[in-house]
Amino acid sequence: MASTTLDTGVTSATPGGKTFLGHPRGLATLFMSEMWERFSYYGMRALLVLYMTASVAEGGLAMKTAVAAAVYSVYTAMVYLLALPGGWIADRFLGARKTVALGGTIIMIGHFLLAVPVSASFFVGLVFIAVGSGLLKANISTMVGHLYDGPNDPRRDGGFTIFYMGINLGAFVAPLVVGTVGQEVNWHLGFALAGIGMALGLLQFLLGTRHLSPKSNVVTSPISADEKRKIFTKAGIWLAVAAVFYGVVGATGHFTINWAIWPLSIAGLAIPFLVFAKVKRDKDLDANEQSKMSGYIWFFVAAAVFWMIYDQSGSTLNVFADEHTASNLFGIHFPSSWFQSLNPLYIMALAPVFAWIWVALARRSKNPSTTMKFAFGLLMIGASFIVMMLAMAAASGGTKVTPLWLALVYLVQTVGELTLSPVGLSVTTKLAPTKYASQMMGVWFLAVTAGDCVAAIFQLVLGDKIVGGTAYFAVQGVMAIVAGVALAMYRKKVVKLMGDVH
Repeated sequence: MASTTLDTGVTSATPGGKTFLGHPRGLATLFMSEMWERFSYYGMRALLVLYMTASVAEGGLAMKTAVAAAVYSVYTAMVYLLALPGGWIADRFLGARKTVALGGTIIMIGHFLLAVPVSASFFVGLVFIAVGSGLLKANISTMVGHLYDGPNDPRRDGGFTIFYMGINLGAFVAPLVVGTVGQEVNWHLGFALAGIGMALGLLQFLLGTRHLSPKSNVVTSPISADEKRKIFTKAGIWLAVAAVFYGVVGATGHFTINWAIWPLSIAGLAIPFLVFAKVKRDKDLDANEQSKMSGYIWFFVAAAVFWMIYDQSGSTLNVFADEHTASNLFGIHFPSSWFQSLNPLYIMALAPVFAWIWVALARRSKNPSTTMKFAFGLLMIGASFIVMMLAMAAASGGTKVTPLWLALVYLVQTVGELTLSPVGLSVTTKLAPTKYASQMMGVWFLAVTAGDCVAAIFQLVLGDKIVGGTAYFAVQGVMAIVAGVALAMYRKKVVKLMGDVH
C-alpha cells in the first residue's frame, strides 16, 4: 500500500489505492510520456542525416555528408547542453511539471516545423527540438524520483528501471515506423509522424498530471525580482549582439551553415572547461573534494571520447547503412533507418544481464573498479570503429555489404555503453562535492556535448573525402583504444584521487 503522507507525493499519485505494476500510478503517466517523446526524437533522428544528404530530386537538401554529419553532431550536443538551463528554469522559475509541459510543446512544434518542406523551417525546427528537449530531459527523470518516499524507498530502483524501459521501447519502435514512412513515402510525412508522437506524449502527460507528486509543482529555489531583472538584461544584451552580428553576416551574403556550426562547437567545448575551472578554483572545497574532482576529470574526458564515437550511430553509421549496406536479410527487405532500432533492442536484452553480472561479481569480490569499467567501455567503442573500418574496406568498389556488419558494430557499442554510461551516472553522484551535488548530473551530460562537438569539428575539418572512409573510422577507433589503455595503466593514480570512493 502506498504511503498517504503529503510529502511523499504518493497520495495524488495513487488515488483509490490504484498502482502501475506495483508502483505509484504517476509512473504510468511519465512512462508513456517519455516513451512517446523518445519515439519522436529517435524517429526524427533516424531520418535526419539521410534527409540532409538526399538529392533534391529525392526531396532532400543535397548537403555534403561531412557537413550533414557536423550539423547532426552539433544538434545532439545542444540537446545535452541545454539540459543545464532546463534544470535551472525548473528550479528557479516554473517547477518541473510546468517545465516538462512547456518543453513537450516546443518539441512538438519543432517536429511539425520539420514537416514543412522549406529549408529555413527545417533548421528552425531543429532549434525548437533542441530547446524543448533541454527543458524536458532535465526534469522528467526528476519527477520519477518525486513519486517515491525518498532515496531509500525499496520501489525506487524498480521504478526507474520501468521508466528507462519506456525510453528504449520508444527508441526501438520509432525507426521502424517513422523511418519507414520517411524513406519509403515522404520525408516530411515522416517528420510529421514524429510530431504526432510528441503530441500523444504531451496529451498523455497533461491528462495524467493529477497522478503526479505535488513536489513536481514546487519551485525549489524561486528567483528574486532583482536576480530576474539582471538575468533578463544580460540575456537581452547577448541576444541583441548575436542578432546584429548574424544580421550583418547574412545581409552581406557571407552566411553559411559553418557560421552556426563553428561557434556552437567551440561553445560546447569551452563551457565544460569553464565549469571545471570554476569548481577547481572554488576555495569552499576542501582538499578531499578537490582531489575527487581531479579524479572525476579523468572520467569526464573518457566519457567525451566515448560519446564522440557512439553518437555517430545516427550520422556516419546511418550514411554507411544507406549507401554501403544491403537492405535485405534472409529475403526480408527493410529501409536503412531500421538499423537505428538495434541499439535500444540490444539494451533491452542486455541491461538485465549486465545488472546480474555486476551483482554476481560483487558477491565474489571480483566486481571491476569504476576505472576498469570505463577503460573497458573505451576499448569496446574503439573496437566498434575498427570493425567499421573493416566493413568500409569490404564495401570498396561499390559492394553492398551484409547487414551483419552493422549488427555487430551496434552490439559492440551497446556492450561498451552498458559498462560506461550507468557507471558514469553513479560515479558522478559519488564524487560530486556537496556544494555542487545537484549540478554535477548536468556536468555529466556536458561530456556528451563535448564529445559531439569534437566530432563536429573533425567532420568539418576533414571534409567529404575522409569522413566516413576507412581512415576516418580507423583513426577514431585507435584513439579510443589508446584512451582506454591509458586509463587502465593510470588506474591506481585515478583511484588514489577518488579517495574513499571505489
